[in-house]
Amino acid sequence: MDYDEMLGRAVEETPDIDERGSRFEVPDPEVRPEGNVTVVENFQTLVDRLNREEGALLKFLQDELGTAARIDESGRARLTGEFKQSRVAAAVSEYTEGYVICSECGLPDTRIVEQGGADVLKCDACGAISGLGD
Repeated sequence: MDYDEMLGRAVEETPDIDERGSRFEVPDPEVRPEGNVTVVENFQTLVDRLNREEGALLKFLQDELGTAARIDESGRARLTGEFKQSRVAAAVSEYTEGYVICSECGLPDTRIVEQGGADVLKCDACGAISGLGD
């Protein structure tokens, strides 16, 4: 079998890749009101999926929503005030874009590292280093 035949066979046997799908999908926040508090029921799932410290995501939500927040004994985020699901989802999406997704290659294979006295986003996939929130 020559090279062209092997290449043709390999192409035929390669499964089609669905370009519309993504291997990285962040679940929608599950929020519910509880008195004057909004509870994010799946906060730990979000933290795990984003692969970030729970304190970092909680602080971002506090800053973005302009509220106080804490994590309860069940691992849920409790945000002081009433927030619609869409508002919390927008804040989580903004965090994902600025603090998880690589601005160069668009992959989520990043980690926050300290470089030159500042925290930066380092991509393990392409090697890019960018400022947080860029």
